[in-house]
Amino acid sequence: MKKATAELKTQVAARGSHLTDILGVGPVVAARVLADVGDVARFADRNRFASWSGTAPLDASSGEQNRHRLSRAGNRRVNHVIHIAAISQLRVDSEGRTYYRRKRAEGEKPLEALRCLKRRISDAIYRQLVADAAAAQLDGVNAGPGGHSGASQTSSAAGFHPRTDTSDQPLPGPAQPTLRPTPSTRKTVTAKALTAAG
Repeated sequence: MKKATAELKTQVAARGSHLTDILGVGPVVAARVLADVGDVARFADRNRFASWSGTAPLDASSGEQNRHRLSRAGNRRVNHVIHIAAISQLRVDSEGRTYYRRKRAEGEKPLEALRCLKRRISDAIYRQLVADAAAAQLDGVNAGPGGHSGASQTSSAAGFHPRTDTSDQPLPGPAQPTLRPTPSTRKTVTAKALTAAG
């Protein structure tokens, strides 16, 4: 287990990610987030990211009662690791624990306060992913269009005109037919036969 965690830590660092700077986000949590998110540019804002990760609240208000509940939608693996980060923050004296206690003091139930904390962690993860992508682009560490390494600058996504090879060139004109048309086996009625029958 220690060896696997050490390998994940190395891989996360190789990606140039600083997710582990967030309290409660270790190498395992960071690796899961990076693997499932891929390119953070596919999320327009933190709200879309929260909806995708299942940390966006669902309105469960009724009458004069204004409340929200945990979402069961979204990426359950990422939601699970965000839950782990939230529990980790609650176990130590941290801003997360202070935030949770403040929500409880405001009258929120334990699960509702935990939901609020998970959303707060989701926003922090999104901000860090965006910051890491921007830093990778500025550093020019073989960063692709999304700020992640792996895509070359000569790909069609990075430029206006993709390069073509000789195999990509169209053939000159239509191909010559290789099959002869089959003769018709259907009997046709001639004009003589029609006049004779008429």
